Amino acid sequence: MIDRVNAIMKINPDAKFAQKADGSIEWLEGTAEISKADIEAKMTELQAEYDALAYARARKQEYPNVDDFMEAYTEKEIGGNSSKWDEYVIKYNKVRSDNPKLW
Repeated sequence: MIDRVNAIMKINPDAKFAQKADGSIEWLEGTAEISKADIEAKMTELQAEYDALAYARARKQEYPNVDDFMEAYTEKEIGGNSSKWDEYVIKYNKVRSDNPKLW
């Protein structure tokens, strides 16, 4: 979940503020107040961006590791044996098909 701090910093990276225990925000050092509506709108926007990249986060965790890639590629290119490479490509393509881009 995207929080108010992230939203405020995206709206104004130089903002100086403090969140009080009651949930209110104190604007500090002359920082112009950002409306609650603007903060909530930015939170919604940031959450949508985060959600849209769920496929990428899933892919990153599921892809075969770099060591597997290097070993398979080296054996194919230098050793002339493509069996590990073929297995790697199958695993790689399965991750892509299981976690498609939504756009």
